[in-house]
Amino acid sequence: MRRTIVHSVGDSAFNVLIGGEAGQGLVTVGQLLAKSLVRSGFAVVVTQGYQSRIRGGHNSFSIRFGGGALAAPQEAVNLLVALDQETVRIHGGDIRQDGLVLLGEGLDPGGLASLKVPLRELAEERFSNVVALGAAASLLGLDEEVVVKAMSRTFGGRKAGVAEGNRNALGKAYQWAAAFDLPVESPPAPPLVPLRLMMNGNEAIALGALSAGVRFCAFYPMTPSTTIPLALAGWAGEAGLVVEQAEDEISAVNMAIGASFAGAPSLVATSGGGFALMTEGVSLAGMTETPLVIVIAQRPGPATGLPTRTEQGDLEFVLHAGHGEFPRAILSPGSVEECFQLTRRAFALAEKSQGPVFVLTDQFLADSYRDVKPFDIRSLEPVTAGSPVAGVKVPYERYADAADGVSPRLLPGLTEHLVVADSDEHTRDGHLTEDLDVRRQMVEKRLRKQEILLGEVVPPSLEGAGNPGILLVSWGSVKGAAEEAVSTLRAAGRSAAAMHFSQVWPLAPGQFLEIMRSAERVICVEGNATGQMARLIRRETGFEVREKILRYDGLPITPEYILREIQGGG
Repeated sequence: MRRTIVHSVGDSAFNVLIGGEAGQGLVTVGQLLAKSLVRSGFAVVVTQGYQSRIRGGHNSFSIRFGGGALAAPQEAVNLLVALDQETVRIHGGDIRQDGLVLLGEGLDPGGLASLKVPLRELAEERFSNVVALGAAASLLGLDEEVVVKAMSRTFGGRKAGVAEGNRNALGKAYQWAAAFDLPVESPPAPPLVPLRLMMNGNEAIALGALSAGVRFCAFYPMTPSTTIPLALAGWAGEAGLVVEQAEDEISAVNMAIGASFAGAPSLVATSGGGFALMTEGVSLAGMTETPLVIVIAQRPGPATGLPTRTEQGDLEFVLHAGHGEFPRAILSPGSVEECFQLTRRAFALAEKSQGPVFVLTDQFLADSYRDVKPFDIRSLEPVTAGSPVAGVKVPYERYADAADGVSPRLLPGLTEHLVVADSDEHTRDGHLTEDLDVRRQMVEKRLRKQEILLGEVVPPSLEGAGNPGILLVSWGSVKGAAEEAVSTLRAAGRSAAAMHFSQVWPLAPGQFLEIMRSAERVICVEGNATGQMARLIRRETGFEVREKILRYDGLPITPEYILREIQGGG
């Protein structure tokens, strides 16, 4: 049954969805097609859907592309590339009236407009995914040589026979598809092709960490965070850093704390279930006042939940993780560019406040490829660990009282000073104490660092008019969908604006509260079931966000989803 699709202003864009089983090579096809589109000058937004299986199950790779800027996925499908029958069954209802199904001759299009590719005639079965790539790229009007170059970079190290087979299969598919046209033309390539990188959120986080001077990364593999340390491991030799796969998450966080204590800016990457094991370590970083960056790529819980899907259900968990009271900051990037920028910022904040800082992302953004301008890193300085030795009093007091709560942090073994740290409550020189007056002084000293974090809060962005009729409030990966939904509402003549939080803790009410109060309707858009951000805003400001658009089925929030909910709510 075809479901109702609410179209957005991005209808000038085109959406290709490739579906099939794990093991059919659909990710390879999708990545090559997306790279070819980016190299042809298009903007892209990639959404990946996959199951926790090596073979079988249903996976999808959706590429939304167009000549202008894009920041959100799209539900409506223009071209469905079906590598199996299940793809037609699951996604047939999403195909636009003027859409097309591209599939093998043995599959049933289910009454939809279709084009059957003679896979066996064009190439051996092992090259069938390349045939699908060639047919799709030809229909989209991509230059064959652009696809060839992308394929050569991907398969360049393979045996000559395989590389030649791929090239021949692609050429035959291009030649065959040249006789056909799409029902609706895809967007024309921009006349000028700017230099763009194709990058997903996790790759951008890894690059941001590298630019900040990360020297140690510890992890235990957990989807969807694992590609962050894997990317760092690929650059470890060139960048001079150590990436350690620990025996478990408890070891990972404690290794990172130890490395940071010794002067190596450190990162830990995990997801909710792994972070649950790290919370004692978070508290240790708070007590020892050790800088630490923890990236948490959210996925649906509780327990194992949906390990390969997306959600924003861990905000309150991360906010309160770790026993005791100590300062922290939580950044929530809304784009691939922000993944890079805010990871850099996290390292600087961790060093400045001498404590844990979190980067809270999710599976959708982690795996979503986008076209991005190359980052200008020429003026970016890495974080410098530790405090200058000059001016440090003798004997050295690691936890000396300070007006802002930040004590001089000398690195052990690099000076003549003795550096003492303790996980128990401690005196100024770092030794265990049971003195209750000292305890009170130390708690207050640590909490004063919250003022540093408040002074560094990233203000929420605002897209749209002031005093709006509708104000959509979002955080993290919902940014693009909310802003596009607002653009659609404004194009229809409605007063609307989008407020996005790229930092969710601490909050600075002076940055946003008056704007919320000026709106007729404030709607919080979140990928969870309980409206955690709305609840946090009420707790910190007293302002109650009465309307919420929530999604918790494991799929990313789209502009269409938001518009349907707004229309249903009045």
